[in-house]
Amino acid sequence: MKFIDEFRGGKIARLLADAIREAMPGRESATGRPLTFMEVCGTHTMNIARFGIRELLPENLRLISGPGCPVCVTPHRWIDHAIAIARRPEVLVCAFGDMMRIPGSTSSLERERARGVDIRIAASTIEVLSLAKENPGRQVVFLGVGFETTIPTVAVSILEARSQGLPNYSVLCGHKLMPPALEALSKGDLRLDGYLCPGHVSAILGSGVYESIVRKHGIGCVIAGFEPLDILQAILMLVRQAAEGCPRVENPYSRAVTREGNVKALGILSQVFEAKDDEWRGMGMIPASGLKIRTEFAGHDAALRVPVEIEPTREPAGCLCGSVLRGAVKPPECGLFGSACTPDNPVGACMVSAEGTCAAYFRYGVRH
Repeated sequence: MKFIDEFRGGKIARLLADAIREAMPGRESATGRPLTFMEVCGTHTMNIARFGIRELLPENLRLISGPGCPVCVTPHRWIDHAIAIARRPEVLVCAFGDMMRIPGSTSSLERERARGVDIRIAASTIEVLSLAKENPGRQVVFLGVGFETTIPTVAVSILEARSQGLPNYSVLCGHKLMPPALEALSKGDLRLDGYLCPGHVSAILGSGVYESIVRKHGIGCVIAGFEPLDILQAILMLVRQAAEGCPRVENPYSRAVTREGNVKALGILSQVFEAKDDEWRGMGMIPASGLKIRTEFAGHDAALRVPVEIEPTREPAGCLCGSVLRGAVKPPECGLFGSACTPDNPVGACMVSAEGTCAAYFRYGVRH
């Protein structure tokens, strides 16, 4: 298919892998200087595993997965909050499908739905707005979870609800912002030589947003598309940056990403939401990394419209999902991985989502 097949050629992939080996700093020595790159996009994580990209790379180049799955980084307390709202009989809760099986402290949206709670899977916020029109006597709550890629669509839904006179539509905001998370990771204990930056998020934010990471922390940033050749090209560019000792922002995904990003989408986002300090699973509280609905749209803020008592938060014993999300361990290092925790019986969020690191490792048999 156009714009897919040409980015999956095996011959070119092997040539790129050879070029990566040739460009590795210190390749003339026995081991060379090890390099560590982190991808911070769940689709990258899945496709790196799916296409066996790690197997093409030299042993002294390590790819680790970061907090690239918005569902995975959503903390237990937020899930518990969503479940508490859903249990209210006058409420109809809607969520994207990957939210349904994320474990809370004692339940999940899927389990609550099986018990008869009215929770529906939505394909879009347009669908949820239609439900609000059809159910004027009920509070229809959309569970807003996602990075910059999907936040503008949720902002538009709130603007539309106001325009259409739908006071019964509200959003429980759990949105997260990627740049503050990268800042927190860059100041952490991991020694990172580069980021494979997320293509979808970058299409909204623009490539310029990563310049401060390079300037302040000396970590290279390359924006990668999602096909195998996109990813290998981005890795090659990061290796060459490391060999030259010149970290910088590069954008080989220019077919989708500009330096300025989507200015209109960013304007809509800032019209409805404002930044707040927020908790990330495994990373704790990160300054200005989350969003809240602005006061002028408080009538569409489910946290205010549907007050509930949230149960005490309980983390699952033995689950290393938080450590996986910040790149401190790989999924097979968790004692629950593949035994007590599987996609059919997930203990942690990273095994549930289609973009979760543990799910990617399990599905494609990655064991290192």
